[in-house]
Order: sequence, then structure tokens, then C-alpha cells
Amino acid sequence: MVFSSSLRSWLFPNAVLLAVMGVWGAIRYPHLPARIPEHIGADGVDAWTDRSIGSAFILVFLYAGMTVLMTGCAELTLRMTPRDELADTGKPSSAAGSFSFLLNRPGSRASARRIARALLLFNTLIGLSLLMGCGILWRSAPDPDVPGWLLAAMTTPLLAGTALTVAVALADRKH
Repeated sequence: MVFSSSLRSWLFPNAVLLAVMGVWGAIRYPHLPARIPEHIGADGVDAWTDRSIGSAFILVFLYAGMTVLMTGCAELTLRMTPRDELADTGKPSSAAGSFSFLLNRPGSRASARRIARALLLFNTLIGLSLLMGCGILWRSAPDPDVPGWLLAAMTTPLLAGTALTVAVALADRKH
């Protein structure tokens, strides 16, 4: 079983977003034009590609991969022995020895749970950004114009998730 029950609940929003993206994409796919956006730049859509499962669902596949990666990172964070449980002998105890300063361990079990939750929340925010991208990708008409506010709307959750995750990690380092 992955995670304790309190952390499994943090996976729920990710699973819901992934399901929403998959179902929405499956519903929209038959109605997509023959050419769909491949790249969206600052001036709107600047590259097009033929419609295919891969090109239409790239953001869904990307989010599924990110969910697996972030879940794995959160799981490994929980399985790591925290600093407060390590024996302090005053000398290097492993082959890493002189490189022990490079090891980044949670300060405590509670800190490991906070970091794992922050990673899963960050993944949810990544999903929200990608969901907005799906709205552009899955339009019925091949329109190169993209609203100017879309870039800000898509990057805001990413920046918020990054800031939250860094803040949680830095708070752990102070203890």
C-alpha cells in the first residue's frame, strides 16, 4: 500500500484531474479538426500538427507521467530515515562520508509528511496548468489566436506550487 491513509487523500485531487483530462479529451477527440496546435508561443499558436492520439493527448500523458514521478518522490521522502533518527557519532559513517552535506533528508517524520504533501499539492497545481492547456489544444476550430492572459493563468499555479514546495523544504532545513 502506498502512503498512510492521510497521504493517500492527497493523491485524490491528482486522480480526479487525470480522470477529468482523460474523459474530456476522449469526448473532444472526435470533434477536433484535422490539424491541432503543437506549440503555443507568446503570440498564440505558432506550430500545428496532424491530429492523432499522441498529439491530442500529449498533455494527459505528460500529467500521468508527472503524477507517477511526484508520487514516487513523495513515497521516497516518506521512506527516508529523517535526520533526527540518525545516530550522531561525530564522524562519517558511510562511503559518502565527506559528501554527507549533499544528503538532503527530512528533519523528522512530521517534516517528511509535510514535504510529501507539498509535492503532491504541487503536482495538483501542475495538473491545473495542463488542464488549461487542454482547453486550447482541444478547441473545435483551428484558431491561432490565444488569449493573452492564458500564459499568466497557466504559470500562476506552477509558480505557486514551486514557492510552496521550496518554502516547506526551507522550513525543514531550519529545524
